[in-house]
Amino acid sequence: MTGFADISGAVAGDGGVAHFGDAFREQRRLAAGAAVVPLEDRTVIEVAGPERLGWLDSITSQSVGRLAPGESTELLVLDPQGRVEHAAGVLDDGSSTWLIADAGDAEALATWLTRMKFRTQATVDVRADLALLGFVDGGVAAERASAAAFAPAGAPLIWTDPWQRVSAGGHQYAEIVDHPGADLAWRVAITTADAADALAATLTAEEVAGLLAAEALRIAAWRPRWSAEVDERSLPHESDWLRTAVHLDKGCYRGQETVAKVHNLGHPPRRLAALHLDGSEAVLPAVGDAVLAGDDEVGHITSVARHHEDGPIALAILSRRTPIGDLVVRADGADIAATQQVIVPADAGATADIPRLTRLSRRPSAPDPRQAG
Repeated sequence: MTGFADISGAVAGDGGVAHFGDAFREQRRLAAGAAVVPLEDRTVIEVAGPERLGWLDSITSQSVGRLAPGESTELLVLDPQGRVEHAAGVLDDGSSTWLIADAGDAEALATWLTRMKFRTQATVDVRADLALLGFVDGGVAAERASAAAFAPAGAPLIWTDPWQRVSAGGHQYAEIVDHPGADLAWRVAITTADAADALAATLTAEEVAGLLAAEALRIAAWRPRWSAEVDERSLPHESDWLRTAVHLDKGCYRGQETVAKVHNLGHPPRRLAALHLDGSEAVLPAVGDAVLAGDDEVGHITSVARHHEDGPIALAILSRRTPIGDLVVRADGADIAATQQVIVPADAGATADIPRLTRLSRRPSAPDPRQAG
């Protein structure tokens, strides 16, 4: 997306433009709906064909078989043990289903989908000719990005992030009335690369934001992401992803048995937590830095940012038995105090109402007939 890289102040980072000179101001403008983010760290996959929705429904965690044109959701691909392998936002326009995946996952996801087609009437294509623009709904940015959106079936392709509320068939573990995700009306417009460059030519540095701003808003909203919160052990329960990416009442799919078992009978072995970091240290933790409770290492950082209101913040995946309370992040030789805010409680899961049976050893003994009389 070279057009955005040419805007005054653009500073390149991992995956695209990191910022345009002032990440805090960009966050404020982005949160207010006044800025557009070029999302070069994400990729579009088009799934076409008359059987696409029923097929996707049968192999992923989300119920998409009856997804209406213009409706948005997200899905996960799980392995047979219920661990997260791939993740994508989902938007259908009546002719194709459009998947928005992290760039590092897109090719692997497309390859897996292609292998799973068998005789299904569907095609899978990574659309390198398309670009993505992120914005918060309700401001002037929405008008600019919407006008640039691709509309191959007549309606503009704008994905609505479902994270603002618990989706149908989903479940929230976070025990909080005012979930921070409710305030983030995040949208992503799918555009052609030419349309994105044309839009960039009309924008000033005051009307754009970089990836650092988008990440700060995501982390503050406790929103998990494949490129950050997912590793080879990740279960969707651990990051509260049952809210929007898993339909607990749909039919069978790969990994469904583990999803149901952990949710109904067990507890996820790890849990996501939000950390508010001591800002007196100049050091900002890096992804992978250890989190300690006392002398014990209990987890690691998955995402970190400097937020324009909250200061240094992070998401961390912790052992389920990590004590509630203040923790320490060990970063570059420095210990940074961290106030923990629980996202997924230690007792998450075990939601089934199973009657307790009297153990055989505790049942009253039958009277001995020899003692009768």
